[in-house]
Amino acid sequence: MSNKTQHGCNGVYGLGFIGAAIYFISQATGFWMGVLGFLKAVVWPVFLVYEAFKSLGA
Repeated sequence: MSNKTQHGCNGVYGLGFIGAAIYFISQATGFWMGVLGFLKAVVWPVFLVYEAFKSLGA
């Protein structure tokens, strides 16, 4: 069996995570809002896929 991984997808997610973390944390008005911004940055693909499916009518 071959155990190959797709490193390109990890890089895209990593860059997206960094960008989302910078955006959400920079919008925070306090420490706990910054923590919430970090957590949002971790799960940003969930929101992206949800909105894409919603707009496609799926």
